Amino acid sequence: MNDSQRNRVLAVLFVGVLMGALDIAIVGPALPAIQAEFGLDSRAVSWIFSSYVLANLVGTPLMAKLSDFFGRRAIYVLDVALFAAGSLIVVFSHGSGLFGVLLAGRIVQGLGAGGIFPVASAVIGDTFPAEKRGGALGLIGAVFGLAFLVGPILGGLLLGLGWQWLFGINLPIALVVIALAWRLLPHERVATSGGFDWAGMAALAVALGTLAYGLGAIDTADVWQSLTGTGVWPWLLASVVAWVVLVAVERTAANPVFPTRLFRRRQLSVGYALTAGAGLGEASLVFLPSLAVAALGVQAHVASYLLMPVVLAMSVGSPLAGRLLDRLGSRVVILAGVAVMTAGMFLLSQTSSSLVMFIVSGLLVGLGLSALLGAPVRYVTLNETTPADRSAAQGLVNTFTSIGQLVGSAVVGAVAASAGGAAAGYNGAFALIGAVGVVLLLVALQLKPRAAEAAPAAAGDRGERTDAAHA
Repeated sequence: MNDSQRNRVLAVLFVGVLMGALDIAIVGPALPAIQAEFGLDSRAVSWIFSSYVLANLVGTPLMAKLSDFFGRRAIYVLDVALFAAGSLIVVFSHGSGLFGVLLAGRIVQGLGAGGIFPVASAVIGDTFPAEKRGGALGLIGAVFGLAFLVGPILGGLLLGLGWQWLFGINLPIALVVIALAWRLLPHERVATSGGFDWAGMAALAVALGTLAYGLGAIDTADVWQSLTGTGVWPWLLASVVAWVVLVAVERTAANPVFPTRLFRRRQLSVGYALTAGAGLGEASLVFLPSLAVAALGVQAHVASYLLMPVVLAMSVGSPLAGRLLDRLGSRVVILAGVAVMTAGMFLLSQTSSSLVMFIVSGLLVGLGLSALLGAPVRYVTLNETTPADRSAAQGLVNTFTSIGQLVGSAVVGAVAASAGGAAAGYNGAFALIGAVGVVLLLVALQLKPRAAEAAPAAAGDRGERTDAAHA
C-alpha cells in the first residue's frame, strides 16, 4: 500500500471516529429537550449516558476481537452501521412517548461506537509502517478535541430544528463512511483457527457491566453509607468475582478477548496502567465547570466555556504528540505529558480562584492529557503486539481508559462532596489527581527508551512482510 492509499484509508477512519466523537459532544444540548418531552427526573436522564457507556464498554472488546475473525473492513462497516441504526432508533423515539425506545437506540449506538476507535487503530497498525504510525494515531486522537470544539456549535444550530436532528445528522455521514470504508479498507482475516471466545466475552461483559453500574450507583454526598447499601456493594462484589472467572477462562482460550498473556510484557502492562490513569484524569474534567462556579463565582453557562482551554490544548497536543512519537519514542512523550498534566492539576488545586491561573492550568492539563490519551499508549501496543493480538490489545486500551473514567468520576465526586460542593472540596479532588500523576510518572519511567522500543516494531514488521509473502 502506497502513501496515497494510506492517506485515503486514514481519511475514512478519521471521519468515522469523528462521527462517534461528535455524538458525545452534541448530546449534552439535547438533554433538556429530551427531559421535557419524556417527563424525566435527573436519575432517569443519567441513563441516557449510562446506557451508552455500558454498551460501549461491552462493544469495545467484542468488536475488536470480531475484526480478527471477519476482517477489519467488515467489522468497521458493521460498527458504523450499528451506530447509524442506533441513531435512527433514537430519532424515531421522538414523539413516541416511549423512553425505552430512546434507551434502546443509545445501547445500539454505544455497541457500534465501542468498536470504531480500536478497529481504526488496528487498521493503522496493519497498513502503516512503524515509523509513520505515531503521526496517524495522533491525527485520529485529535478528532476528539475537534469534536468538542465543533460539537456545541453544531448542536446549537440543529437544536432549533428539534433535538432528534442532533442524532439524525449521523445518518448521511454514516452512509458516506460505509461506502468509502467498503472500497478502501483492508479485509484480510487475522484469526485463522479456533472459535470465538464467547465464554470470555460473557465474563468480561459481566465484569465491566457490574463495575460500571456499582460505581454509578454510589451517592457522592454520602459515599460510605452508599457503599454499604445493597444498591452498590453486591454489584462491586459481582464484578470482582467476574474478573477472577475471566482470568481463569482466558488462560486456556484459543482466541481470548482479554488476552492475559499480554500482561507479561512490561511495556504493555505499563501502558495499560497509564491509560487507566489518563482516564481518571479525563473524568476529573467533568468537574471543572463546577469548580469554576464555586471558586470564581461565575454563572454555570459561563463556566462551561472555561473547558475551552483544555479542549484547545488537546486539539493541538494530540497531533503534536503523534509526530513526536515517531521521532522521540513513547517514553519521552509520555513522561513529558504526565509531568505537564501533574503540574496543571497541582496548579489548579492551589490557584483556582484566579481566572488567569485557571486558564493556564487548563492549558497544562489539556496538553498533558493529549500525550496520554489516544496516540501514545496505542503506539506502544502496536509496537509490542503481533497482528493476531493487535485488535484485542487496542480494545484493552479503551477498556482500561473507561475503567479509569468510571473510578475517577466516583472518586472526584466523593472528595468534592466531602466539602459540601465548595471550592475546597474540588481543590482537594484535583490535588488528589495530581498525586496520582506523581505515581504515573514513576510508572512511565518503566517504559523502554526509543532505541529498545524500535527493535520489536521492526522485527514485527519483518514478520508481517514474511507472512504476507507466504500468503
